[in-house]
Amino acid sequence: MNRIPSDNNRLRIFTWHIHGSYLFYLSQGDYDIYIPVTPSGGEGYYGRGQTFPFGPNVIEVPVPLVKEMDFDCILFQSVRNFSLDQYEILSEAQRRLPRIYVEHNTPDVHPTNTRHPMNDPDVCLVHVTHFNKLMYHNEVPMVRVIDHGITATDHDYTGELERGLVIVNHLHERGRKLGGDLYDIVSKQLPVDLVGMGTQPYGGLGEVLHPQLPAFRARYRFIFNPIRYTSLGLAVLEAMHQGIPVVALATTEYVTVIKDGISGFIHTNIDYLISKMKLLLQNPSLARELGQNGKVTAEERFNIQRFVNDWQECFLQTIHIHKSKHTYETQNSIYQ
Repeated sequence: MNRIPSDNNRLRIFTWHIHGSYLFYLSQGDYDIYIPVTPSGGEGYYGRGQTFPFGPNVIEVPVPLVKEMDFDCILFQSVRNFSLDQYEILSEAQRRLPRIYVEHNTPDVHPTNTRHPMNDPDVCLVHVTHFNKLMYHNEVPMVRVIDHGITATDHDYTGELERGLVIVNHLHERGRKLGGDLYDIVSKQLPVDLVGMGTQPYGGLGEVLHPQLPAFRARYRFIFNPIRYTSLGLAVLEAMHQGIPVVALATTEYVTVIKDGISGFIHTNIDYLISKMKLLLQNPSLARELGQNGKVTAEERFNIQRFVNDWQECFLQTIHIHKSKHTYETQNSIYQ
């Protein structure tokens, strides 16, 4: 079961379908990803689904067959994956394979004093932002950061709609953390539309599926991100990749991505941001200039090739460390 890949053998990664867009970008690498599927679905067990155009390297495995499969590495993407799912669907031998836990979110209970729930010293912990790594109390020796990566789109920014756009799922149900109250303040003063799952009861337009989002949002003058405290949103980076100017709160990782007045507008003063959004509505040439500067940032820092290269390196390094440790322990046991 513990097969180390050779140069001519593609890596076989087992994970769960937790965040569809992240899984789609992860699947752009030169390796195969196996995901469990059940007839009833449920978190992590949807299979490929119908939303994302996954390639043939994303392979569904019925849960009863998972224990019979041969993998190189296990990738956890949630607390449930780590604490419950692995014990329910993986064999004992598979649970001893090289393992990685990717943390998608900021600390939930307390921003600085939260101990990360994954505390197995043999598992590599990957954060998606340096802010997340900084804030979590990480208690394992292998901790690294892999910035997001985004694929290019054919739908460039046009900005002909004199409106702003907010893209957040279940915005009002997730409270102040996601900035539902800030959206309400802005929407009373500016023409802004809200899209995302669960938004219609609050006057939103509902969900726009990921493949349709690039063309949909390209027409809006700007993107407003009202989120106070969360990880770096893929929707924001995708918009920047299209050349759409972004207005955001100067919190979390956003302060390292957007330069105020140069590649967007960013501040902790909501009144300042409202004034800048009004300016963008009045000045389409400024909007285009800021959007183009943001696009340069997105292409340089969040390009998909860098992302998949980082993941390839992480997989190989984790497998190498696991193999070295296993060899050392085996040799030690011989001489004891």
